[in-house]
Amino acid sequence: MKLTKTAVLAAALAVSCATITLHAAPANAITLMDFIRGGKKKEPKREELPGVDNGFSMPGAETKQAAKPLPRVTGPRYYAYKADALKRVAVDKLADPVVTSSISADVAPAGDAGIRAAFSTVNVRATPDAAKAVETFYGGQKKFVWIDGTGISEKAKTAIAVLADAATVGLDPWDYAVKIPSDHFDGIDINQRYSELATFEIALSSAVATYVQDAVRGRIDPNRISGYHDFKRKDVNLVAALKNVALSGNVKAYLESRSPASGDFQALKAELARLKAETGSEDRVVIPDGTLLKPGQSNPELANIVKGIVKHGSDALKTDHSVTIATYQGTPDYTPELVALVEAFQKENGLKPDGVVGKASIRKLVGGDSVADKIAKVEVALEQARWLPVDLGARHVFINQPAFQVYYYEDGAEKLSMRTVVGSKSNQTYFFQDRVQTVEVNPYWGVPQSIIINEMLPKLRNDPSYLDRMGYEVAVGGRAVPSSSVNWYGSTAGVSVRQPPSGDNALGELKILFPNSHAIYMHDTPSKSFFKKDMRALSHGCVRLAEPRKMAAAVLGVTEEDVGKEIAGGRNKALSVKADIPIYVAYFTAWPNKDGKVEYFDDVYARDDYMRKAFTATRTARQVQG
Repeated sequence: MKLTKTAVLAAALAVSCATITLHAAPANAITLMDFIRGGKKKEPKREELPGVDNGFSMPGAETKQAAKPLPRVTGPRYYAYKADALKRVAVDKLADPVVTSSISADVAPAGDAGIRAAFSTVNVRATPDAAKAVETFYGGQKKFVWIDGTGISEKAKTAIAVLADAATVGLDPWDYAVKIPSDHFDGIDINQRYSELATFEIALSSAVATYVQDAVRGRIDPNRISGYHDFKRKDVNLVAALKNVALSGNVKAYLESRSPASGDFQALKAELARLKAETGSEDRVVIPDGTLLKPGQSNPELANIVKGIVKHGSDALKTDHSVTIATYQGTPDYTPELVALVEAFQKENGLKPDGVVGKASIRKLVGGDSVADKIAKVEVALEQARWLPVDLGARHVFINQPAFQVYYYEDGAEKLSMRTVVGSKSNQTYFFQDRVQTVEVNPYWGVPQSIIINEMLPKLRNDPSYLDRMGYEVAVGGRAVPSSSVNWYGSTAGVSVRQPPSGDNALGELKILFPNSHAIYMHDTPSKSFFKKDMRALSHGCVRLAEPRKMAAAVLGVTEEDVGKEIAGGRNKALSVKADIPIYVAYFTAWPNKDGKVEYFDDVYARDDYMRKAFTATRTARQVQG
């Protein structure tokens, strides 16, 4: 089999759907003839390929290999979150060397000098970035921001009120708590008052700087959550922010404007306020976990199932099935009429309308999460929304993994959505952003090392010609070789495997590339049945599309017919995406739909749990004073 230089290079750079860690593989074993000769002898120099068995063997003799453990490839891991430790704000070096003990309280200029001198007594700790910004700001700022004479200013009171209300935008008010000096003080011990005011000035500026940074980019560094998170944290100019606060005539508006202004963020914020206003006295539908009801069966939970449909079904659904609902007497028998009612409810909620009431249907029947669970999900979503750009782009692609959906936007409005299959729990899809660049029709599938090692290698050790018979192309060090010639007991580091375009190709008709270090992309699949499932975390990490031609046409700016013609040509071809289209491979268990209503999804990878642990670690670190 002869490959072109380009094809060989493509084979060598086999595309992976998951970043992997390769455990040490055993060294190449010696051949039977090596053993007979008493070990490997020096042979005439000849060209060798890494991983290829070049030993000679007697006619009819098999090359035997010692039984050794199979290597395994594992994915990224989750971390125990480590928040930044607080740092002392070193403003003592900025204190003016004046003596204030003989200065009376009614001398204002001397009072300012006295407060400045009291910087030497300040013991305030803040996050590293906030501490550095405050030191720089006061190095060039002679006037105080929060002090008025021997008391605190109205501006300070306004800022404190905004910080105390931080929970409304998903932040923790305790992170910005500042001790407020009493209105009453001993005028005789004015130096003590100056020290209190100096501490307050620095503490409030530190809290404001921390709030601004958190509001813009979030409290949590996503890259410390797991190896599946990949974000460049936003840069926030905190010195400029403090200058703006000092000059602002409306500090409330300025601070509130630091949180994202996007419609998605505002919808989440409004949802959080609505949830917190609920009394919790709602009549919830309760269906025990593990309940499973199939057509033709009987189950005492059927009454609660019907109650759930009446409570959470649409008016149109209840009108269409009004006779069934009105005549139901609470019996456990799952009759055909009730099956039709359940199927209609399932279809309305985007579930497989098969009449089987399982975990996914029960979630919808009970109204999803409790109020407390929803609040927790919205708080995580508000934090994660800060990792993304404030403006996602008038034209963009948004994949929400827990929803198993992908959305295409034009002019800021959703134009297209479809079901997806994402990575399984053991082959998780990453959380990152990139830009769509290419649509490849009739694609090759470069088999990831994780699949070669974890899934193919056991077969290849028993049958080295396995890949040849299956029609795969194998290359070692960039050179095409038969699968049967590769020493599958050696390292596979230099071995690439790819599947040529065909009706059975794992990527189907096309793939949509947005080059990234994780080698994740969107693609077609011959396994269409997966899209009928409610839980679709089933792939090796890439994102499979239910209607790939529609998505390809959307990002290329052409028609589906145009895409079909390219596919019908039968050639492997890369079509460049001319437009600037960001793509967000996201993970939100709470997110607004196109109508602005927040929807809730299962935490398929348990990532929200790690986020909440990170919240706790951050709060603990920020409350440590010294």
